[in-house]
Amino acid sequence: MTEILKFFDLSVQQQSQLAAAERLYPEWNEKINLISRKDIDFLELHHLLHSLAIAKVLHFTSGTTILDVGTGGGFPGIPLAILFPECQFTLIDSIGKKIRVAEDIAHQLNLTNVTCFQTRVEDVKQQFDFVVSRAVMPLPDLVKLVRKNVHHRHHNAMPNGVIVLKGGKIGTETEPFKKTVEVTPIHKFFDNEWFDEKYVIYVPL
Repeated sequence: MTEILKFFDLSVQQQSQLAAAERLYPEWNEKINLISRKDIDFLELHHLLHSLAIAKVLHFTSGTTILDVGTGGGFPGIPLAILFPECQFTLIDSIGKKIRVAEDIAHQLNLTNVTCFQTRVEDVKQQFDFVVSRAVMPLPDLVKLVRKNVHHRHHNAMPNGVIVLKGGKIGTETEPFKKTVEVTPIHKFFDNEWFDEKYVIYVPL
């Protein structure tokens, strides 16, 4: 957890939850291949801290509701739920075994602000303040699918919308939103070369 503590001021409980997550994910990964074998050794940097980059762009106010689309084993939803215990997170994935991992880890971490469902985003009717995801699908496709899920009662520093983690060449994905999109390089926050060419992308809806 040393990398995370360099960039975030965490309570004792939050530190305990993140330490437990660092233990639980490798245990689950032995049973279900959520994360590549070589990548699991870099869980803190590549998954936990990467997820928390969203918090550097927007500090969610108490009561904010967030939908994590294609969460897999719980990224970015679970690290964000640890950081923002006063916000409500709904994690969805179409693959049952992955959502069971997210559900179990949320339970073991005592994250009462997390609910997990096996479903497709097309079938989600509920509305939220923000939708987050991590490289699940092209940004224009995601925005088209979740526009119905973002309501317009704003109570954060930024209007409600979509916040995604992306890497590599993103120009074609952001082009349709060039008048409103905000692209923030993650290396602006975290001084590790792994974050070069990785971005937090925000589209207000």
